[in-house]
Amino acid sequence: MSLSIKRSYETPAAADGKRILIDRLWPRGLSKEKARIDLWMKEIAPSTELRKWFGHDPEKWKEFQTRYKKELAVNSDLVDSIRKMAKHDPVTLIYSAKDEEHNDAVVLLAYLKK
Repeated sequence: MSLSIKRSYETPAAADGKRILIDRLWPRGLSKEKARIDLWMKEIAPSTELRKWFGHDPEKWKEFQTRYKKELAVNSDLVDSIRKMAKHDPVTLIYSAKDEEHNDAVVLLAYLKK
């Protein structure tokens, strides 16, 4: 399974394979042409309530991971569809957060690989 994560503001590359935007909101100031997103999976993003509660506060990171994993368990069909795509071709999960260590893509990538 070939999965990776990349910030939406980084330059797209052929090695990215299928680029899946996993944020509920479109990246601010980024055109669709420049983003080169193949699929936008809003539904797999953390709920609005969870996203607002977390606010990218590193002190809430551990609890955010727990809560987001519970939401992912409910969305098992979406999780499975990404796993199926990644079995055949590279898949890059695209996110917008500035914090590259404490964001939903990090949690989702670990969840997909387990």
